[in-house]
Amino acid sequence: MSKVSIKPVAGTQNRVVVEAAAAEEKTASGIIIPDTAKEKPQRGKVVSVSELDEKGNKPAVKIGDTVLYGKYAGTEITVEGKEYLIMRESDIFAIL
Repeated sequence: MSKVSIKPVAGTQNRVVVEAAAAEEKTASGIIIPDTAKEKPQRGKVVSVSELDEKGNKPAVKIGDTVLYGKYAGTEITVEGKEYLIMRESDIFAIL
């Protein structure tokens, strides 16, 4: 895993930087999905987390965790040609 130079700053909640998983290329039956019909992934890998929130709480997720998050969660950014999402820790539904 490459070192990401993004460090989220916690405000009132912990922030997490997630590298989204690749969108599905085929259906289970083998039909190829065109780019215009691909759904935004709702799974990704945590690459950076804030240290503490405003109340001094540590985040529940850690770097390297694979997480599930809401369909419209986070803000998309591009750093060094890779796409990431910065989101609140509360936008994460589960750790896989």
